[in-house]
Amino acid sequence: MARPKLLELPEPPDRPDPRAILRGGLPDQYLTPDDIAVIFKVPKETVYQWRKKCTGPPGFRIGKHVRYDPADVRDYITEQKSADRTAA
Repeated sequence: MARPKLLELPEPPDRPDPRAILRGGLPDQYLTPDDIAVIFKVPKETVYQWRKKCTGPPGFRIGKHVRYDPADVRDYITEQKSADRTAA
């Protein structure tokens, strides 16, 4: 049997959407360790080792979950590219 759809009520006009306030400067979605492993084509264990050794992109905890801000990952890649060019 199909589940009934939940009725979505619009926000009252006098109350702003809290997600819109929170979204200011925040990404639509944070990346997971699995995402980082796919982006860099490395095993997930490597991502965890980077975090443990503070050598990879900076992550943060939300409860027991590790997440990565896409902007921080972009900055990390830019830093790695610059370091590689100066070392060559």
